Amino acid sequence: MTPTIKFLAIVLALACALPAQNPRGRALGIPFDGTPGPNNAITDVAGIAVGHATLIRGEGKLVPGQGPVRTGVTAILPRPKGNWDFVMAATFNQNGNGDMTGVNWIEESGFLEGPILLTGTHSVGVVRDAAIHWQIDQGRQFVFTYPIVAETFDSLNDANGQHVKPEHAWAALNAAKPGPVQEGAVGGGTGMICNGFKGGIGTSSRIVTVAGKQYTLGVIVQCNYGGDLQVLGVPVGREITDLKACTTLPQTRPWMGTRLRPCPAKQAATRDAAEHAAELGRGSIVVVVATDAPLLSHQLKRIARRVGMGLGKLGSWAGNGSGDLFLALSTANPGAGSANEVAKLEMVPNNVIDPLFRATIDATEEAVVNAMLAAPAVTTGVDGIQIFGLPGPRLVETLKKYGRMR
Repeated sequence: MTPTIKFLAIVLALACALPAQNPRGRALGIPFDGTPGPNNAITDVAGIAVGHATLIRGEGKLVPGQGPVRTGVTAILPRPKGNWDFVMAATFNQNGNGDMTGVNWIEESGFLEGPILLTGTHSVGVVRDAAIHWQIDQGRQFVFTYPIVAETFDSLNDANGQHVKPEHAWAALNAAKPGPVQEGAVGGGTGMICNGFKGGIGTSSRIVTVAGKQYTLGVIVQCNYGGDLQVLGVPVGREITDLKACTTLPQTRPWMGTRLRPCPAKQAATRDAAEHAAELGRGSIVVVVATDAPLLSHQLKRIARRVGMGLGKLGSWAGNGSGDLFLALSTANPGAGSANEVAKLEMVPNNVIDPLFRATIDATEEAVVNAMLAAPAVTTGVDGIQIFGLPGPRLVETLKKYGRMR
């Protein structure tokens, strides 16, 4: 099989694996604050593109190196393909039990170079190396580069089997496009759990007016963290208690066996909400914020810090076992990163930046909810682990009970 045919076969197989999209939060009528862009996605920021490669195969008992496989890669391009112009950026760790490569140079220089990729914990190395070779193949010239690859641990996957290969990273990068973004159990989010429900990829955007000018801010998340789930202030995790993660098989990983109960034969497992939140108060989340507002790197650091406030609204406490890693970037001020003369920059004044802070918080909250709503009703991972998606109709019912929806 030639490399071209092999690549096309991978792309076709991955495309067939994508699940149908469930209704998103706004389609259900959930009254999130703020005005979204046309796609309600990070791709509403001009030039941003997103692509996924999804790997799903096998079922049953975990056999390390063989499967079952529930993993993938998500790629985010901050500039259109072929445009290697740097973007201003900054990162912030709410809690550092996780990994994001390339952050030292962002911290030092204030710029981000090339794509951002999201995957499972044990696939960071291969995806990072693949990103270097993909950029060379695409014609980028550099002396050195530090690809940005961030991870969360895909516990539904044979993580130690390291099933993500370079061609999967390339497939995600080549699939990146503007427009609507597939959410849920896709790409890097395939094997993730979020707030005790099935997690994964989610996105949202906001249109913001600052100093008389209109800008777009978008967020994409790979959510795998645990918390006492709240939506619009409503204790959803304490209301929907009959969808506890469970297992149909003995667990080959002792650390997972202590967190799971056998699935009942004919109904979903019930859970004590406080107990469940405590045992799942670990895991991680990666959040990327993009905007076309002219923000400098120190201002983007301030934006990145606000992500945690959005997660706090959802009931996260950034537990000890959680990697809460955030990156913010601005596509404004083109050419600033490669200028050989004094660069003339635009900057939103600090005293009018508040609408962008609020947009970050609100879009983060909605992106996480979208990620959970997009998941299938039931996902089965390694060793028969069953994780339930957040059911849209029941979420609406709960919000109505507390007067947040009519």
